[in-house]
Amino acid sequence: MPRPLPLLALAVLAAPLAGCASQYPVDAAPYAADPDCARVMLAVPDVLGGLDYRETTSQATAAWGDEYPIVMRCGVEPPGPTTDECLAVESGGTTVDWLILDEDDAWRTVSFGRSPAVELIVPKVRAQDAVGDLLAEVSRAVAKAPSNGLACR
Repeated sequence: MPRPLPLLALAVLAAPLAGCASQYPVDAAPYAADPDCARVMLAVPDVLGGLDYRETTSQATAAWGDEYPIVMRCGVEPPGPTTDECLAVESGGTTVDWLILDEDDAWRTVSFGRSPAVELIVPKVRAQDAVGDLLAEVSRAVAKAPSNGLACR
């Protein structure tokens, strides 16, 4: 009879740890508590670029995929007028403008003309996933953030 007790103890300890293992660590954006971020986050897709949604550790954040996840944060600083590349993405009858920034190992995109702003980070190893296609998939959710009057030119 001594064997079942250690196995039971292991099962009891493993259950809470299994729930924590699936969360992806993401820092919250400065304005993550903005009520409009809640509207955005409630509309994020369950699948993005063929990758399943996974839980994150912070408010107003999302991630998709296990290896090299795509990460979204609502509540980043809304960009002001800029000369950075801007892409207007239409999805579901709404247009969302995005700034596309080329960083060392990822494409960092930030919604433009929306407040709160949303950031989507796409690792370059996912180069087979067209960034524009991913932006179209999340733009319906991002359109829940109100316009601040700025637009791509």
